[in-house]
Amino acid sequence: MSQTAVIHARIDPATKAATERILASIGLTPTEAIRLLYRQIAMRGEFPLELRTPNFATAKILTKVDHGEDVETFDNVEDLYASWE
Repeated sequence: MSQTAVIHARIDPATKAATERILASIGLTPTEAIRLLYRQIAMRGEFPLELRTPNFATAKILTKVDHGEDVETFDNVEDLYASWE
């Protein structure tokens, strides 16, 4: 009987590279991170992270920001605070 099983997954290259940089910075390999996720799911009997979908208003704003609409930028924090007045 085999002591391990193989999992195959496809992911876009940019996400893979960004994730692997972060994992390396905390001393984890991708395999270790996947094992950790699977163990947590098995131990808890549920997904270990809260996944939520933004409500309509939040989703609308996020879409606008993604398109560069209604985005304000500030040179410093004082200008940001002044915009609130």
